[in-house]
Amino acid sequence: MVVRASTQGNSSPNTVPTPGQPSHAGTAGQFELIGNSLVSAQQLFLGTEKNVFIVDKVENNPTRLGDHPAWASGWTLDSNDQRPMDAVTNTFCAGGNVLGNGTWVNVGGNQAVTYGGLAAASQNGGGPYDDPDGRQSIRLLTPCDDGTCDWVLSPAQADQRWYPTLSVFGVNFLIETLEDGTIIILGGCRWGGYVNDAKQDNPTYEFFPPNGAPIDLPILQRTLPANLYPLTWLLPSGRLLIQSNWETVLYDYKKQKETPLDDIPDAVRVYPASAGSVMLPLTPANNWTATILFCGGSNVKSSQWTDPSWIIPTYAASPSCVRLTPDTSSSYVQDDPLPEQRSMGSLVALPDGTILCLNGAKLGTAGYGNQTWAIGQAYADSPVLTPAIYNPAAPQGQRWSREGLGSSNVPRMYHSSAILLPDGSVFVSGSNPNSDYNVGPDIEYPTEYRTERFYPPYYNKRRPQPFGILSQLGYGGPSFSVVLDSDDLSGDVNNVKNVSVLVIRPGFSTHAMNMGQRVVQLEHTYTGYASSNSAVLHVSQLPPNPAVLAPGPALVFVVVNGVPSVGVQVMVGSGQLGQQELLSVGALPDSSITPANAASQQGGSQTVQNGNNGAGSVRGEVLHGMWLWSAGALLAFVVSVW
Repeated sequence: MVVRASTQGNSSPNTVPTPGQPSHAGTAGQFELIGNSLVSAQQLFLGTEKNVFIVDKVENNPTRLGDHPAWASGWTLDSNDQRPMDAVTNTFCAGGNVLGNGTWVNVGGNQAVTYGGLAAASQNGGGPYDDPDGRQSIRLLTPCDDGTCDWVLSPAQADQRWYPTLSVFGVNFLIETLEDGTIIILGGCRWGGYVNDAKQDNPTYEFFPPNGAPIDLPILQRTLPANLYPLTWLLPSGRLLIQSNWETVLYDYKKQKETPLDDIPDAVRVYPASAGSVMLPLTPANNWTATILFCGGSNVKSSQWTDPSWIIPTYAASPSCVRLTPDTSSSYVQDDPLPEQRSMGSLVALPDGTILCLNGAKLGTAGYGNQTWAIGQAYADSPVLTPAIYNPAAPQGQRWSREGLGSSNVPRMYHSSAILLPDGSVFVSGSNPNSDYNVGPDIEYPTEYRTERFYPPYYNKRRPQPFGILSQLGYGGPSFSVVLDSDDLSGDVNNVKNVSVLVIRPGFSTHAMNMGQRVVQLEHTYTGYASSNSAVLHVSQLPPNPAVLAPGPALVFVVVNGVPSVGVQVMVGSGQLGQQELLSVGALPDSSITPANAASQQGGSQTVQNGNNGAGSVRGEVLHGMWLWSAGALLAFVVSVW
């Protein structure tokens, strides 16, 4: 029997090129300094497979753009080339996320400033920084690889928001992407400060593209003063989980209804306590049920935030980790604590199913100021330089590990960021607890430009090179086929039993959060061929529920024995804003491995076909275990079974 898994013609319009090996050398478990960023990375996201984009607050960065300092830039990963970009208005403590059509949104910011971060005489631009007021700005970027794209202002404006949350929807607010690819923008304040207060609170949410006036959100009204950057996730139920100060609610944004859950134990997790938080992988095994992990933060009562006698950088952060599965339980569950107390630690989901914790400090919180007790201007001290990795599948008591992990030499505290890259390394940059550009040998925690990559333990292992990943994933629909050869399975067909296919959205990194970060495992079965130690994966598309993973770009990884392929960027959903098409899930064949003697006796051939909601097909001829080429065109991949 010969299994045929070939392309029709030179290429297929609905699959991505087969990923290769990482182009960047690195040492597993270690950090590598890769250069200095043009602007300090207060905000960071992966826009394409080849480029990350950095957004800073307005400050006197040495890199200039025309007659004023730059406060945004692009970084090309393969070459480490950079270019300044024009974010137009002040982006200080903005939020961000990606729309369902692939356009990135950066919302809100601060008033126009001049030297020292002081308010500028004009809020309309001019002066040494030429930075118009950004508090109502909605900035849009359609990422590119040719260096021609830049930020533009949407004609629509948001309400004034500093520290907002985008989920995908001003300062210190959160943004989350919704089922139709639009975004929701939650919370923030109007003028800024260490914590919020009733005079400037903006306890509302709104949508982008605009869909009516801002709507009151009761939990934000109740949770002053620590209600900035409220931690928010779209759940598979379609409701929002919102965690602010000590309170937690489920919120039905369609019915404008709150359901209270238990208060979070041990510590405040939102800014400026700034715990790390992440949604654990959504998998077939857990029926794509969301569990959120919170680690670190600070045990601070509401009255303490504004106590003038509180010496913030001497106050120990919390080591506590707790989990919540909000669609099925109202109660938090204690998890293994961090190896040490930590505020401002970032939790980055890795493609092997583990969670990387890095950055942060043992003492103090986010924020800065000119008090005599500040460390320079920093409200934190005792940086944590050694990362740790959390394995959600490990037994309780054994989930955190530092085995084989080295330390960074760069303190990364307030305004640092970290994002997963397609090759499975992590891009780490930023840290700037200063009101303006502040560097020098006597500055304990300067404006930081040094940028690193961290290489997880799997980094230098030979990567799978899967063939047949769709360029666009729908919600339901027919399955598709992915070919793994003998090298991908390390010469043993039984390794196909330890394969997973993951879709990861790395998110928008800022303030110890990765807004929109999510990992979804696709259901699959397999047909293995013992004679060639190769296999075909039969992979379902996403569950027919956009709340599991909202529309927009994401990375697909095929993982064999804990070693991920290089991720490839695909589009989830239609690539357009609006209601997504939901289809029945195609049936998968049972998993099987064809013994070598059975294959040789059967003869004949089998066709493997890929479909994407019925559009296009990918087929393959499997002959002799090698790729066949003609005039430079890929004709077939051989996974011979005789």
